[in-house]
Amino acid sequence: MTALSAPRQLALHRATVHQLTSFGAIGAASTLAYVLLYAGLRAAMPAGVANALALAATAVANTAANRRLTFEVQGRDGLVRDHAAGFLALGAALVMTSTALAILGAVAPNHGRVTEIAVLVVANAAATLARFLLLRLAIDDVRTSRASTQPVLATISQSERTRG
Repeated sequence: MTALSAPRQLALHRATVHQLTSFGAIGAASTLAYVLLYAGLRAAMPAGVANALALAATAVANTAANRRLTFEVQGRDGLVRDHAAGFLALGAALVMTSTALAILGAVAPNHGRVTEIAVLVVANAAATLARFLLLRLAIDDVRTSRASTQPVLATISQSERTRG
């Protein structure tokens, strides 16, 4: 195992900071959209259904935005794989938020809507960590490993080419 050079470590640090900052901003916007959708849907349907629909509606846009802005991926290469990871993250978020709703219902059956939304925002924050890890694994690690396996072009001097 070789140690990374200082410039390489700095570049990795900057990339990670960029990813976390971008992911956080996209997460905040997605959470706001989720809360607004959930609140609107919740007025007409049970909490579990409103939760699932609001999560599903925001998941595709969230994955697309993170793919483009956080992980700087353009084009269709890996699109299905990346959205499959987003779908897994949606499943994790659905499990976490549904569990939070069930616990809230058991602990405080007469809770208010604001409490319900606050609990869902906290559960979504926990699910965000899972989303980041899944998307980073699917998108960034594949891209990084693909880049490191690209052939390196080197200039060979005339004397090196003629050595046997």
